[in-house]
Amino acid sequence: MTAAREVDVLIVGAGPAGLAAAARLAAAGVGRVEVLDREPEPGGVPRHCPHGGYGTLLRPLTGPAYARLLVGAAGQAGATVRPGVTALDWAGPLSLRTVSPDGPETLTARAVVLATGARERPRAARLVPGTRPAGVHTTGELQRAVHLHGQHIGTRAVVVGAEDVSYAAAGTVRAAGATVVAMLTEHTRPQTAAARAADFRLRQGVPLLTGTTVAELLGHGRLSGVRVRHLDGRTAVLPCDTVVFTGDFVPDHELARRARLVLDPGTRGPAVDGALRTSRPGVFAAGSLLHPAESAATATREGVHAAGAVLAHLSGTERPPGVPLSVAPPLRWIAPNRVTPSDRLPYVLRTTTELTRPVLYVTQNGRVLHRERLRTAQPNRTLRLPADWTHRVDPDAGPVRVTVS
Repeated sequence: MTAAREVDVLIVGAGPAGLAAAARLAAAGVGRVEVLDREPEPGGVPRHCPHGGYGTLLRPLTGPAYARLLVGAAGQAGATVRPGVTALDWAGPLSLRTVSPDGPETLTARAVVLATGARERPRAARLVPGTRPAGVHTTGELQRAVHLHGQHIGTRAVVVGAEDVSYAAAGTVRAAGATVVAMLTEHTRPQTAAARAADFRLRQGVPLLTGTTVAELLGHGRLSGVRVRHLDGRTAVLPCDTVVFTGDFVPDHELARRARLVLDPGTRGPAVDGALRTSRPGVFAAGSLLHPAESAATATREGVHAAGAVLAHLSGTERPPGVPLSVAPPLRWIAPNRVTPSDRLPYVLRTTTELTRPVLYVTQNGRVLHRERLRTAQPNRTLRLPADWTHRVDPDAGPVRVTVS
């Protein structure tokens, strides 16, 4: 028999976005705030990221320390955090069927926040041909194996990708006692800070192959090498027993799809307005589910912002839904995807190609609302657009468009 309970706010995902939302809501006096996560421990991705870069300049933290801080803040505020609980499907507009070691349960809430995050596409989804040997990982699988379970991963690894997460994966390979044979990217340069790329290449001696893709995986039983292809058509074999596919994130949007929420074609996550409201009343979304995959700081900020919108929903003081917000090529996507004159949350966007000294234009019905010159723009690196122009939006003048010259 399935048990049934009611809560005030149900949050799916105990990563930075979900925990930050829970802490603010509980601190604001919302009766029962419950956070579900299918992982055995709350905290999200930072749990298995022992490197720095979390927290603030005045209080720098490692990933696990940041996760513990967020979990503690949610609990101290009065939220209930329940790891090991999987949300299976919707039982109603604001009801979810769940399962845990205690059995099945249906939870109904006054508001639901989806903070289910994102995942890297594995080898099969990238259509990389070859055999199916052991030793093929994504960054998340690698970090769990090394930092959570202390597993041996091999001795020689190739890292596919050259963005921030790729360099984190290379650091994990080295922490496990293995050698990074090479990093490779299809782009003409790495998509990370120049100092970080130079440190890996010059001080740590890790070769970076640009304009290069994986053409085939080799080996039976255990990976023996990868065949790579350069832009000019040349191929070569890199002997290795481990390969790590990094980046190429997709939102973990199964619940959003099951709810038939409107999805943004660019991000492939739920379409949301500046208050992070989805197309279903009472359902909100935050974090990397909206734009895979941003920093933990961005997810935390959006969790707090979503909590403010939930409070407005519960009090009946929500604002109008706003007008559509979209981008033109070579820009890839923008989030949030709708805009109102009262929006304050900064927008994040990505480009498909490298741009030098680009100028961003925000226009509505031929009228320029904002103009901004950027130093550079690279694929897989976040661009940020402030919301200080949103007061110029006319709710009756149609969609707003972001273009680049």
